[in-house]
Amino acid sequence: MTAQILDGKALAQKIQQELKARIQTLEPQKGRPPGLAVLMVGDNPASAAYVRNKERACERVGIASFGKHFPTETTQEELEQAIHACNQDECIDGILVQLPLPQHLDAVTLLQQIHPDKDADGLHPTNLGRLVRGEPGLRSCTPAGVMRLLEEYEIDVVGKQAVIIGRSILVGKPLALMLLAANATVTIAHSKTQNLTEVVRNADIVVAATGKPRFINAEAIKPGAVVVDVGINRVEDETGKARLVGDVDFDSVANVAGFLTPVPGGVGPMTVAMLLHNTVLSYSQTLC
Repeated sequence: MTAQILDGKALAQKIQQELKARIQTLEPQKGRPPGLAVLMVGDNPASAAYVRNKERACERVGIASFGKHFPTETTQEELEQAIHACNQDECIDGILVQLPLPQHLDAVTLLQQIHPDKDADGLHPTNLGRLVRGEPGLRSCTPAGVMRLLEEYEIDVVGKQAVIIGRSILVGKPLALMLLAANATVTIAHSKTQNLTEVVRNADIVVAATGKPRFINAEAIKPGAVVVDVGINRVEDETGKARLVGDVDFDSVANVAGFLTPVPGGVGPMTVAMLLHNTVLSYSQTLC
């Protein structure tokens, strides 16, 4: 293997230690710890695991968790009321609606009910607008985590060709804007892109966010490129045992790339770390 591993797990632990120290400085002034409310609807096992992971991370750094678990049949109006209550609660600095939601609920409308200054996930239209305009604001967690990972490993993106495979509002679009702001030259590729392998092979930086296991292989990677794998896919081997893999074929790409994120242990921990960062940022800017 030639690629240097971009260790998101280690960096996330470092960030959590920094946040813990920041909270310990601020809490005596404010008289309370920062608070994060995670709203979850239904019994999706993956969502429940994600929520537990976030609550444990909060506990490690000193953030109070205000978890709210709603039954699957909860109505849109009931959830909107819960979000409005969190908006008004001075002990809550960040609000997160755990996705995906049951099909009868409108996730976009719910996310828009969160006050932009408590938008821990950085997905409110106001915060996305601030990103477009280059103004300060809460940033979408996964793209912000990718940028922080590149910064930690002193990977210079100025003038580099970056290709993002995936155009979601969660990752592809906000990450493109962040890379542009850092003076990279950005291409967003997707399922309709012609000659995708050629497009990707020209990139100095490749970000895979397709949701397709092992979709990107060594053939598509320029030697020495930086490869960031955002995908998390559960697959079964011949024995029926499940494991997590990314959107990148790690074993083949590791022999070509200069830098590579693992799955798990790459972007995933960084997403949680930036969620905590956003919560503490909101906390530091409140008057109480």
